[in-house]
Amino acid sequence: MDVRPANPLIVQSDHTVLLEVDGPLYAEARDALAAFAELVKSPEHIHTYRVTPLSIWNAAAAGHSPQGMADALTRYAKYPVPQNVLCDIEDYASRYGRVRLLHDDEGRLLLESEDVALMREAARNPAVKKCLGEALDDRRLLVDPAMRGHVKQAMIRLGFPVEDLAGYVEGGELAIALDEREDFALRPYQEQAVDSFWAGGSEKGGSGVVVLPCGAGKTIVAMGAMARVGRKTLILTTNLTAVRQWQRELRDKCKLAPEEIGEYTGERKDIQSVTVTTYQILTYRRARTEPFVHFELFGSNDWGLIVYDEVHLLPAPVFRVTAEIQATRRLGLTATLVREDGKEDEVFTLIGPKRYDVPWKVLERQGFIAQASCAEVRVAMVEDDRMRYAGADRRQKFRIASENPRKLDTLMRLLDRHDDQLVLIIGQYLRQLQQVATVTRAPMITGKTPNDERIELYNKFRNGEIKRLIVSKVGNFAIDLPDASVLIQISGTFGSRQEEAQRLGRILRPKSDRSEAHFYTLVTRDTLDQDYAQNRQLFLTEQGYSYKILDEAEVA
Repeated sequence: MDVRPANPLIVQSDHTVLLEVDGPLYAEARDALAAFAELVKSPEHIHTYRVTPLSIWNAAAAGHSPQGMADALTRYAKYPVPQNVLCDIEDYASRYGRVRLLHDDEGRLLLESEDVALMREAARNPAVKKCLGEALDDRRLLVDPAMRGHVKQAMIRLGFPVEDLAGYVEGGELAIALDEREDFALRPYQEQAVDSFWAGGSEKGGSGVVVLPCGAGKTIVAMGAMARVGRKTLILTTNLTAVRQWQRELRDKCKLAPEEIGEYTGERKDIQSVTVTTYQILTYRRARTEPFVHFELFGSNDWGLIVYDEVHLLPAPVFRVTAEIQATRRLGLTATLVREDGKEDEVFTLIGPKRYDVPWKVLERQGFIAQASCAEVRVAMVEDDRMRYAGADRRQKFRIASENPRKLDTLMRLLDRHDDQLVLIIGQYLRQLQQVATVTRAPMITGKTPNDERIELYNKFRNGEIKRLIVSKVGNFAIDLPDASVLIQISGTFGSRQEEAQRLGRILRPKSDRSEAHFYTLVTRDTLDQDYAQNRQLFLTEQGYSYKILDEAEVA
């Protein structure tokens, strides 16, 4: 067997790839591997990747050849690469582009392939068939333009992702550029992300997903993309607070007149060349049987680009309408493409392939996000609560454990430990948060807090007028609090990996004094709270974060 001990990769026949961190070839092997394999976990010494059909299709969409992928594995492998892995790379990569969407000379939308048998199979498939018109010949089928996204969804379920070469409507022109000043410029990785998205303006560029850690400036990447596209833009985000933050960033960092930035929310319906709205307003309807009231926003104002903030959270109705607007360029932004419903392939087909990704720890080492220490503090229950817990059903058990009153004592000790720092306290249950607010006398923000009051509290927290702020689940996303350095999580949403990542992200913006961020999770020992916490932490441990386990007695 040909063994090369200095090489850092171990490729296994189950399509996992182990990457040794401690070696001179680590960085270049990591960069080569990241193009076509998904990072599964990255603890201290050995990182695990997996080569999947979706990761290969993402790579193929970005222009990587199967030979290049195979060569990368062979070049850096410690042992011979299993033949089945090389064959599967060739096979799956060959499926991307075997079927294409394009316009003919008459402007008709066609599904086309040289593979006659595959086209016959597609035409007989019920999900594909409903998207099609007549067959022009054995290799070309007419497609209803409104079904462009739907046919891509159906084809990927057949195992043959469509290469969409049908192009885009240009959209209304928009003269937009990033501000030029000494204290602001795109960071190198942000430039790379924009370049990867745009792909030189070719028919293969202009739609896709950028994956960057929380606090790494995804909003700035979007503004860079907007400047490249130069067209009217619709921005979808998670809540009204995020809408206002987007507006603030656009005014601060883009050469746009204030009247060119509009807001489409429950408070204001102002459509301008750049309009920011929320998923909630788009999915609003008066009753479950009635149509969505505001979906016409997608078709109005001649958009040339739609930006999906936190794209991994796309609600099903927005997925549906996005399937019908494939002629518009689309940019998805997220810290993780992990979806608890497993619909990552929906993001691939409807938004576009992953165009750029960078591990959290890489940006931490470069100083672009803060270093963070993570700790799980295990708290016991008193006997009466243990007896209630023992007799409850599973859902009630989780709530009893999550609301364990002894967590409050531990929380107070942690607040004493970080007395001079800005601390966010976040949790799942409003009754528990209200108890915390009563004891700590800290202000609280929930979904019912009026927006003006939220903005006032966030501003006071930013400028240090208040050092403790309690937030419910509304704090999971889009809070720009750059100097927050401590987050204490007293309860969470079962085993949501997304939520854990987003909550850590609230404190990852680099600190002016380069200090470390601290992330604490309070869990009740020997309960479902502890079991779910292990799953919640999975995404972050896979990114290279380690959780120190503390007993409540160790917090002083």
